[in-house]
Amino acid sequence: MAEPLKNHFGPDVPRLISRSIAGVWPAFPCKEFIKDSLQGYEALELVPRSRQIAATLQTYLPQDYEEAIDILRQSLQVLEAERNDDHPMSGFVYMPHCVFVAEYGVDHFELSMEANYELTQLFTAEFSIRPYLSTYPDKCLALLKKWCTDPSVDVRRLVSEGTRPRLPWAARLPEFQRDPTPVLALLERLKDDPELYVRRSVANNLNDIGKDHPDRLVATARAWMKGASEDRKWLIRHALRSAVKRGDAGALRILGFGDAKGPAVQGKRIAPKRVHIGDSITVAFEVANTGTKPSRVMVDFRIHYVKANGTSSAKVFKLKALELAPGESLSVHKKISVNDMSTRKHYAGRPAVDAILNGEIMPLGFFSLLDRQEEPED
Repeated sequence: MAEPLKNHFGPDVPRLISRSIAGVWPAFPCKEFIKDSLQGYEALELVPRSRQIAATLQTYLPQDYEEAIDILRQSLQVLEAERNDDHPMSGFVYMPHCVFVAEYGVDHFELSMEANYELTQLFTAEFSIRPYLSTYPDKCLALLKKWCTDPSVDVRRLVSEGTRPRLPWAARLPEFQRDPTPVLALLERLKDDPELYVRRSVANNLNDIGKDHPDRLVATARAWMKGASEDRKWLIRHALRSAVKRGDAGALRILGFGDAKGPAVQGKRIAPKRVHIGDSITVAFEVANTGTKPSRVMVDFRIHYVKANGTSSAKVFKLKALELAPGESLSVHKKISVNDMSTRKHYAGRPAVDAILNGEIMPLGFFSLLDRQEEPED
């Protein structure tokens, strides 16, 4: 089991921060700051620890935000010299600084965005920039437009990562979920960035947009495919990954699937037909090209698992992409555990199973899922 992230964000973090601040502002009360920062620290997870340190900074730094952020920004150089750059988690020492900017600096746009500019080159300001996007959308977007051509790869990456509507660990940006047009304009400027670090972020942002606006995702990907380099083609494939998993026919056509007619399902098999929770089933079928031209087929299937309230929820399982000559057929199969997991609890019922060929749904049948104590009928 992986070690919890908070274990790499221990009591040494507030101590290191206090030394860096005292190095530029000798009046900083280090002992009091460390004591308050570590109050109940052991029980807190990573992000709450950062929030507690940021709140304690707000207590012991000057109450005037302009003075406080000036001291913090000056302390960054001292902190950078002291931290262990070889440790993969060392950059997280700047998380409390980002939280401070996000929670206490929103009334000071210019100063705080300058701080975000510096912090993103040391850690990431993808979280601390979001309150400014929500409060000052026009001013913030105008600044991000300039940052699209910044010499720093970290700053350019912030433009795409900070505007992700569904950024993990962060509050969503509902204004951009409703209308992603301003974000798409920024991504347009970054789609051919020379750094994979930025292009991957662009793909993740576009993937986010596609969850709320699948048609905008497909239209953007189709437009970007025209004259696309190999780097941009990779970006598009990565951006379409959730749409492909959903079986979106438009996304699949962009990737070359679904143009030829004729893929069909034959030889369907679900075994066993009756299975206890905790065991496994095998889903198997043949994919045949019944057309007269070669066919590329993206093959997936889904199981409509029964939920606690008696309704069902479909889970898609990826299989493979096939290249089929006219008249050719190939067998596909997958063994699936129906044991309870942290991400899914199983309930007795009669789940339906469908094949998905290039986004087209083709029923395969059903199986009976029994409670562990239930005996199958003869």
